[in-house]
Amino acid sequence: MGEPGAQALRAVAAMKPRWVLHVDLDQFLASVELRRHPELVGLPVIVGGSGDPAEPRKVVTCASYEAREFGVHAGMPLRAAAKRCPDATFLPSDSAAYDAASDEVMALLRDLGHPVEVWGWDEAYLGADTDDPAGLAQRVRAVIAAETGLSCSVGISDNKQRAKVATGFGKPGGIFTLTDANWMAVMGDRPVDALWGVGPKTTKKLAGLGITTVADLAATDSTVLTATFGPTTGLWILLLAKGGGDDDVRAEPWVPRSRSHVVTFPTDITDRTEMDNAVIDLATRALHEIVEQSRTVTRVAVTVRTNTFYTRTKIRKLEQPSTEREVITAAALAVLDLFELDRPIRLLGVRLELATPP
Repeated sequence: MGEPGAQALRAVAAMKPRWVLHVDLDQFLASVELRRHPELVGLPVIVGGSGDPAEPRKVVTCASYEAREFGVHAGMPLRAAAKRCPDATFLPSDSAAYDAASDEVMALLRDLGHPVEVWGWDEAYLGADTDDPAGLAQRVRAVIAAETGLSCSVGISDNKQRAKVATGFGKPGGIFTLTDANWMAVMGDRPVDALWGVGPKTTKKLAGLGITTVADLAATDSTVLTATFGPTTGLWILLLAKGGGDDDVRAEPWVPRSRSHVVTFPTDITDRTEMDNAVIDLATRALHEIVEQSRTVTRVAVTVRTNTFYTRTKIRKLEQPSTEREVITAAALAVLDLFELDRPIRLLGVRLELATPP
């Protein structure tokens, strides 16, 4: 590309958007499967594991809206999903197909000529200096549907956090706008965890202060919040409650920050050698993918889930970035050593965090 063209792209990427659109693909994994199995459209479909609902210890990755009407949701054991929705069609997860479908969608979004910040398989932010954000959102939905057959919902606002919340009101397959004009009318009476980024622990602490709704939080004196949560978190959640957030849409390609693998055992394990072998295998598989991408590992995390579903993750920083198998597996085993491991283990996971590429 010539220098004038490159300058134009840099100018677009640096432009502060007047609007932020959050694009979220509806029931993404299930929708990708329905493209391959159109005969299942309108029927309950559940994606997870090898597609065998009798397979022990496997969970639902995604459920179609029809399956969700029976109470099926992501993270539910496949066996439980089969009991709730016995007539559902179960399909195996296919990461390669989801990667390809996601790439299709993100390429289409970039072709619209606005900065696009990808946040994963099924969602992205689009920054747009436009007088007609709803018209652009309609175009996004129409282009994605026409070119890929997939449905998406779009939230419109002036920052990422508020746009993300708006998308929830548009699902499935719709568009919703949240601005200062309607923020408190829509959100004021909702619980604080309706704000993106406010989780159970923060919600519990806020409840202890008598703060249960978004309006309560927005009206709270900042000194009360900073005394409880610290200056950074306290002021951030106050900003969220008032509808504020981050409006910087970065156009750089999405780059994974980690690679991870987990294993749920058919039966709980207690033997340390089995645990060590599993951790080594998980770390090796994740490392192989990292080396293929010419990335390096900076930190190693291990997740342990016991038979009581108690789950904990511990992490260790490497002395220096590495792709040496011996270094990575030794670090993973050292992190495993940090756990007491006095109960049967249901699940083990290894996450390798990556150095930021230059």
